[in-house]
Amino acid sequence: MAAPRVSVFPSPQELGPALAQLVAERAAGGGDRFSLGLSGGSLVGLLARDLPAAITGPATTGPAAPARWLLAFCDERLVPLEHPESTAGAYQTQLLPRLPGPPPRVLTPATGLPPAAAAEEYAGQLRQAFPGDDVPVFDLLVLGVGPDGHTCSLFPDHPLLQEEDKIVAALTDSPKPPPERITFTLPVLNAARSVVFVATGGSKAQILKRILEGGEEQPLPAARVRPASGELLWFLDEAAAKELNIPVEKHSVL
Repeated sequence: MAAPRVSVFPSPQELGPALAQLVAERAAGGGDRFSLGLSGGSLVGLLARDLPAAITGPATTGPAAPARWLLAFCDERLVPLEHPESTAGAYQTQLLPRLPGPPPRVLTPATGLPPAAAAEEYAGQLRQAFPGDDVPVFDLLVLGVGPDGHTCSLFPDHPLLQEEDKIVAALTDSPKPPPERITFTLPVLNAARSVVFVATGGSKAQILKRILEGGEEQPLPAARVRPASGELLWFLDEAAAKELNIPVEKHSVL
């Protein structure tokens, strides 16, 4: 289990293209397809702004072409697609129409079901997409982190942090509205070949110090994401990284 690699950019304006380039490079990495798991929130706008440009030109029809992608969502609020809190809905309106060429295959949660049924239905989609794998192994997961240290819909002190059997779990008591959600579990996050966390803004500085410098008896959810055999990356802006006392890779304005 390798130590996380922390990259710090002057601002989100420089971080976005670097994140897009990372996705494009991993997409071009070979194999029959590229499996990508995305989180929502501010990541939607960041990727919608910078990812299409990173995969135009030769990448449109080459190994990085979106037609080869399997796209899934790392968690979802159980609201209609047109609801402003819908992660799938946000990507369908902001990112997917801007991708070049034939679209990727997208696994979309059935949000009209009760939480437990929605989780099982989405787990079924994953099992079909990753046949033969007890736990899906994504090529890349792009995750965010909340001001309380949560990632996906895995919140501090929540029982789902102990889930070891399910690949998708339901919750009806999310401390952040809306309360009904489904989420990838830690076994899925820790099976990925690559995981990149993205965090920006000074409001994240204190929680990032706790996550990345460690030493807590009960690690925060984001600190529990340590891929067993994959790489762990953190993309931060200077405001988010300002309290860190660990080695980081600083990137200047391009």
